[in-house]
Amino acid sequence: MFVRTILNSAHRMVYPFLPIFARGLGVDISTMSLLMTGRSLLGATSPLLGPIADRRGRKFGMLAGLGIFVFGIGIVAVFPTFWALAAALGLAMIGKFMFDPAMQAYFGDRIPYHQRGTALAITEVAWSMAFIAGVPIAGFLIDRFGWSAPFPLFSILGLIAFFILWRIVPNEDPHHEPVNSTRDGYLAVFKSTPALAGISIALWASAANELVNVIFGVWLEDSFGLKIAALAGASAVIGISELSGEGLVAFTTDRLGKPRALAIGLITNSLAAILLPFIGRTQVGALIGLFLYYIAFEYVMVSHIPMVTELVPSARATLLSLNVTGHALGRALGALLAAFIYQQFGFVFVALTAVLFNMAGILALRRMQRQ
Repeated sequence: MFVRTILNSAHRMVYPFLPIFARGLGVDISTMSLLMTGRSLLGATSPLLGPIADRRGRKFGMLAGLGIFVFGIGIVAVFPTFWALAAALGLAMIGKFMFDPAMQAYFGDRIPYHQRGTALAITEVAWSMAFIAGVPIAGFLIDRFGWSAPFPLFSILGLIAFFILWRIVPNEDPHHEPVNSTRDGYLAVFKSTPALAGISIALWASAANELVNVIFGVWLEDSFGLKIAALAGASAVIGISELSGEGLVAFTTDRLGKPRALAIGLITNSLAAILLPFIGRTQVGALIGLFLYYIAFEYVMVSHIPMVTELVPSARATLLSLNVTGHALGRALGALLAAFIYQQFGFVFVALTAVLFNMAGILALRRMQRQ
């Protein structure tokens, strides 16, 4: 959870401070939106990177991912330019693509399925901690020292995390037998209709969420003139909502069953998206709406991961890496559409498009259950 909080804070701080980053670099929001799209499209590399944990071991996958993350973030700490930021966001995302499937497979190897929802929900608390602690700290640094100020901090924390993992994760792993080839793993996943449906759920749900992710900072600034400190506060509200969602998953998903919990989350997230433009006419209403939207999305994501870990147990890390690709392609789709829809039609249509994506996720879930 600590390590992932570092990774996720660096990943998430771009969203609320998107207009500040754009002004600091001398580019417009559309350019930053394209940069975010490019970052998400790097999800296409995940199937090449994630299976490394099936071949070389979970510890190797986690350490390699964290090392790439530190290198990428360190670039901006030394060269605070647009292209350095583009490289840093890309390398940090690649590092996540290696680290997350290896970590989730590590727990999947060790924890029985009926308890896995609770265990993985604890690791997913890192997403909410990023918004509760990481992003507000980044906002404080940006406000005092400029847009690039958080990058040296995340570089140092990443190095500390690398050392901790290297020391505490055992070299010998009796719970996992490394495979000799990734080809069999890919075949097992692509021949499984439930696995493909599970990956598509990740795509549609992430596309819906990214629409709001990319634009909520711009929307709050345009609507209410919120500045850096207030945007950091809004991020903290979202973090609290996600922490609540992770808590709900820990207490309910293993009892309800993963698919049922996932369906509840998708429907609730859609209702929150419909509600958001209408109650978001005041600052308090907007924050309440974001709270509801993100608590539902977090319930979706944290219910989804333990379900996916058991769809193809023989190729767990490979499937999880392909699931990351689904998330990444969904984020790329959402980021690509977000600025265009907002600028041309307004925030109401951003929310309605998110609902359509969630409905596609529900259809994929039904397909998975029928198989």
